[in-house]
Amino acid sequence: MSTAATQAKLWYLQRASAVVLAVCVVVHLATIVYAVRGGLRAAEILARTHGNAGFALFYSVFVVACAVHVPIGVARITEEWLRMSSAGALAIGVALALVIVGAGFVAIYAVTVA
Repeated sequence: MSTAATQAKLWYLQRASAVVLAVCVVVHLATIVYAVRGGLRAAEILARTHGNAGFALFYSVFVVACAVHVPIGVARITEEWLRMSSAGALAIGVALALVIVGAGFVAIYAVTVA
């Protein structure tokens, strides 16, 4: 993460992913409000999400945006606050991205397929 060009690309990726996340959070919260106000229970919600490709696609975008946004920020924080090397910070960021993707897609699978 040391070159200016790399820093600029990461800055852009983080800002672009923030825009996607903002939209996803608003849609997610609106969906929660709709479900709660409609009196839906967990079983009814799962019945609606099971086999729903639109739901899976939306939350896949949400997971990928998180997997891009969060690790970049964490890598920068570990570099600046913990004085970690760029390589170490990158390793932590990559590991975090893998955890986010893994956990996110397991959750999506659980509510749409399983």
